[in-house]
Amino acid sequence: MKSSKYSLQRTMIVYFLLIGFASLLVGIEFIIDTHGKELEEELHSNFEKYAKSELGHDTLFVPLDRLRSKAILMIAIILFVMIIVLTMFIKNITGPLQHMIEVSKEISRGDLSHTVRIHSNNELAELGNVINEMSSNLQEIILLSSNLCESGDAFVSQTIDILNEKEQLSREDIHDLREETAHLKAEMDMLSEVIEYFNFYTLEK
Repeated sequence: MKSSKYSLQRTMIVYFLLIGFASLLVGIEFIIDTHGKELEEELHSNFEKYAKSELGHDTLFVPLDRLRSKAILMIAIILFVMIIVLTMFIKNITGPLQHMIEVSKEISRGDLSHTVRIHSNNELAELGNVINEMSSNLQEIILLSSNLCESGDAFVSQTIDILNEKEQLSREDIHDLREETAHLKAEMDMLSEVIEYFNFYTLEK
């Protein structure tokens, strides 16, 4: 995952650069049109013709109308680029984030059957793998704890039955109790090893 360490950051930069580049092109095009000599000369010629009654009022501001139509087209292009970038942002970032939030909520409610599925190669996929690994670790701890509880209950029940039925324990009974105790101790040690991998929050006294 090292190769994808900052790919999400690069993706965000690309998105904003696309919007900035489109806005810059539109701005440059508009500046060139408004500060060019052709527009000035055309307007000056139209005013002269209008003063001589060679040109009607409807056609006097045709160059400005053409410039306004071009500006509207440029704004539409910018909006189109923004919609494309927004769609990519929702698909590649917002969507996976929402998916991970929903899975995390299910895990926090105790349902460990859900897993994060991110079909990408960036930090979001790495975060999804961490969530899946956390869920797997929780399942392992719960399974070991459940087995330990069952073994402990069985051992306690067996011990109580032996003590209630017999006043003195035979060698066979002592041997069985030792085996059950060793088995329970092994399961407790296994659970302790798993718990040692986790750091728990503690209250300072």
